[in-house]
Amino acid sequence: MDGSTIFPILETLTVCRLEPSDETGWRAFIELRPDATPFHSLEWRDAVRAGLGYDTPYLIAKAGGEVVGVLPLVHVKTPLFGNSLISTGFSVGGGVLARDGEVAEALAAEAIKLGKERKVDCLELRGERAAFENWATKSETYAGFRAPLAASSEDRLKAIPRKKRADVRKGIKSDLTVDTDASVAVFHDLYARNLHALGTPILPLKWYAALKSAFGDACEISTVNGPDGPVVALMTFWWGDTVYPYYVGALTEARKLHAFDHVYWELMERAGERGVAAFDFGRSKYGTGSFDYKKYWGFEAEALHYQYHLIGADAVPDVNPNNPKYARFVSTWQKLPFGVTKRVGPFLARQLG
Repeated sequence: MDGSTIFPILETLTVCRLEPSDETGWRAFIELRPDATPFHSLEWRDAVRAGLGYDTPYLIAKAGGEVVGVLPLVHVKTPLFGNSLISTGFSVGGGVLARDGEVAEALAAEAIKLGKERKVDCLELRGERAAFENWATKSETYAGFRAPLAASSEDRLKAIPRKKRADVRKGIKSDLTVDTDASVAVFHDLYARNLHALGTPILPLKWYAALKSAFGDACEISTVNGPDGPVVALMTFWWGDTVYPYYVGALTEARKLHAFDHVYWELMERAGERGVAAFDFGRSKYGTGSFDYKKYWGFEAEALHYQYHLIGADAVPDVNPNNPKYARFVSTWQKLPFGVTKRVGPFLARQLG
């Protein structure tokens, strides 16, 4: 030793817009993260671009040449529902994925800077947990439902509460058939009918086709077919060790046929056969039928924490059907002819983010 002092080399943390040369690093980083979701993927970004036409200023953090954090963002600027940066737009999740709190803060700071440059109303992060203590947080609107999948079919059935298990058995014993390679058009029609009954506009067919194109085999479109054709259609994402039944539509006769239950049971069976560890039932609003339905399956509700940093806005946005402000719209939409809502709905839905 020559007596000189050896100092540690400090990493330089940088945050910048995602470039094509960074995409391999982005994919590798989220692949190693157990909290990553399909909504953090570049496939979701590609679908947003192709299917909805929105800008996607994704942010990436690097230190010492390695990716240490990511923040997917969709810039949703609309005449009806404002101007926001959302992570992740047109999804139920997203938000910051970071090695540590310092990286998360750096990504958030860059996103806020970007929001100010674009004069947005707010920056919105959607996720299971609150990432920042000093941001406005809403956790009373949506809940998520996720549970582990048992290894055997018998144990998967036993995990379902008795009353719902009886419904599932009726579907198993029926003459229903399942097609796991259905068309986007068939799915879109059934889903549009379902949303019409709920008073909600549907996104354009182009969006769902873009998801299928971007995710490939990891995006499955299945139908349950009754005596007269498809009565339920489901779009599912296979991601890591979790299966995500994401969009579902059904005709009114699906319930009496137990087809609605059957589509989820069949998916659980296929997921179990693949060795998938978890079943993510998606989000539902508190106090709704879909919330209760998922509870009947034995899933526990976990509050989702959506966080907001206000930039141009004075208050946190509240664009959801439970808001009394939109009650008249929901009621009117339900009364409109289905064909009208299917044509007009995409214009409205793509503005909701």
